[in-house]
Amino acid sequence: MTGGESGAVTGSVTVPFHGERGGEAALTWGQRLMWRAVHLMGDSQSYLNCPWVLPVYGRRDLDAVLAALRVLLGRHESLRTTFAATPDGPVQRVARDGELTVDLVEAGAERGLRVAERLGAEMSASAFAHGEEPPLRCAAVLKDGRPFALAFSFSHLAVDYQALSLLTEEWKALLKGEDLPPAGWQPMDQAGLESEESWQAHSRRSIEYWRSILEEVPLEVFDHDPREPEDPRFIEVGMESVALAAAATRLAARWTVSTTSVLLAACATVLAVVSGRPRAVMQLVHSNRRDARTRTMVGTVGQDALFVLDLPATDFTAACRAAHATAQGAYRNARYDPFAMQAMREEIGRRRGREPDLDAFFNDRRGIGTWPSLPKAALEEDLSPLADKTRTYVTNAWPGVRFKVFFTVGTAADTGQLSLIIDTAYLPRETARTMLLGIEALLLRSLTEDVPMTAVPRLCSRDATAGSR
Repeated sequence: MTGGESGAVTGSVTVPFHGERGGEAALTWGQRLMWRAVHLMGDSQSYLNCPWVLPVYGRRDLDAVLAALRVLLGRHESLRTTFAATPDGPVQRVARDGELTVDLVEAGAERGLRVAERLGAEMSASAFAHGEEPPLRCAAVLKDGRPFALAFSFSHLAVDYQALSLLTEEWKALLKGEDLPPAGWQPMDQAGLESEESWQAHSRRSIEYWRSILEEVPLEVFDHDPREPEDPRFIEVGMESVALAAAATRLAARWTVSTTSVLLAACATVLAVVSGRPRAVMQLVHSNRRDARTRTMVGTVGQDALFVLDLPATDFTAACRAAHATAQGAYRNARYDPFAMQAMREEIGRRRGREPDLDAFFNDRRGIGTWPSLPKAALEEDLSPLADKTRTYVTNAWPGVRFKVFFTVGTAADTGQLSLIIDTAYLPRETARTMLLGIEALLLRSLTEDVPMTAVPRLCSRDATAGSR
């Protein structure tokens, strides 16, 4: 790794760690999902890596910062786990003792957090050797020799974004000198629990729920044949909008639902309208921490939920309430053995001629479901001036990422981030941009009226969004 444009690696330190136990166990269901994903994606599995930054709060020296890191490594078995294939199936192997190498990077004149964010992205650009290396890479960003932040890349086999939020809260407490309670539940414990009959029975019920939907959903995400794709074929179209976040916050309070449900309803509605269908079928990336034991577990718990929204004949308010209720049922059936689920999907494929294409996703990466640093004025004033400041952009998707439709809500605390990875053979980039701006327009208009479903196509048209950036 290099230090980027203005940062430079000045050396490295070794952080030894020691945990209460080591051992080997089968993969958890969340790990099995990621195990299959990383092997399907091959060299492109780096897309699944999770960059993360832990700022250094207060004037702490490097020894204090590394001591806090050592505590996290000792507390959480997932951070000292490697993964390997065996004749009996893939396993997780927890090291009780070991060491982590941390690069030291001088930020120079550039802002320290910006350097840390760039380092996290750089470290995430290459795949992990899951059988040999720890599931995290780390660099300490220094300003004039003082630690400013730790930059990380984590393997998604080890953590999800809820786990990263948990690590952030523990990090803050450690730097304050607070004592943390025992870590408690660990992935090896979760793997044992999932082998019990009650959990196996829940897995079977969830798989039957999916089966009932897959037996009759369309085989394709879109009815039309693919067009000549752009170059590159797969791109990510993004939007940053304070107005989006403020509108979702206000509507969630008004309708007594979550901001996730508001955004999901808007994305599903717009996708259905653009697809020319009365129904949206999407996979939801779900945190899956309904069981109290997993709420404080640092590991990969998330699995996909299968969501179906039939557009009402009335208005978007009804669509949002329906989406919220339907999503709850989808989440309840998002806890299953991915290997058994895949066997069922292959069975459906043999019966129907091929598996239904479920290549439309929604993922809310926010750990807390709010925007804690949103400007107060955005929650009280007219949002039109803020909407004028909305920014859209286009970036190339990661090599090997081949989603037809993938909505992602970003983790920024002070603005709404919504992006859409697309296959340009099915959705041109301008259509994707119009969809994002249409979602914003739909939420803004819903603040002042019940938007009839007949008005949604107009909100998603190019003419309606032509004045937005």
